[in-house]
Amino acid sequence: MVSPAIALAFIPFVFTLLLRYRHYFLLFYRAVLVRRLRDYLTGIPKEERAFQYVLTHAIPGDPLHILETFDQWSYHCEYLSHLGPQKAKILERLIYEKCPLSVLELGTYCGYATILIAQSLPLGARLYTVEMDVRKATVAEKVIRLAGFDDDTVELIVGPSEEVIPQLKEKHGLLQADFVFMDHWKRCYLRDLQLLEAHDLLPEGATILADNIIFPGAPQFLQYVKACGKYQWKLHRTSLQYFRAIRDGMAQLSYTGLKR
Repeated sequence: MVSPAIALAFIPFVFTLLLRYRHYFLLFYRAVLVRRLRDYLTGIPKEERAFQYVLTHAIPGDPLHILETFDQWSYHCEYLSHLGPQKAKILERLIYEKCPLSVLELGTYCGYATILIAQSLPLGARLYTVEMDVRKATVAEKVIRLAGFDDDTVELIVGPSEEVIPQLKEKHGLLQADFVFMDHWKRCYLRDLQLLEAHDLLPEGATILADNIIFPGAPQFLQYVKACGKYQWKLHRTSLQYFRAIRDGMAQLSYTGLKR
């Protein structure tokens, strides 16, 4: 049995730990504990609750107002792990700069980044977005259509990325992707980048933007990008969406196609 004196000695350590990592504890509380409690009490998934809020408060056909409404929900109601306003500026600026005619998004989630990309695309461009979770894809479909985008602009593909990528050419007509946005499972970043290479889906000069490179992180992906000689890359330092005190980043890659 631990003596009171030893227990008291640990109090400063525990207090320091809680103070230092308070933002991560708050993230865990908002992203996990609150979600599970409300899932249990309502019987409705968090993403569906968010969509009901957007449906009630956002202006249909106004993509930017829908994004702002999602932000309000995430700041004041429940945490959603979509892009958020700070990172959205980086993605939006790159879409305007690169003017891609074909965009591939891996990880649709609730459709936040999807409608951001879609409203920034040049005339005649097309976005292919991939989501493996059927329930989240159902929410995303409703969000995308609420924003006013049809199948001619945005094609939502439901399935695991490792199965969808090899079928993009024959089944979906995507010959090559000028721009790729990766925001799905971080452990899949490297595998899916190599799949895109193997199936010749990246033209020379293609841009890849990968989110959450620092938190939760994708170290193997970054190691490959640095060592393989096929990419020029840079890191956009940001904070985690809706948590300014937690450091994060987005990796921007330019595909050269050649080993140095």
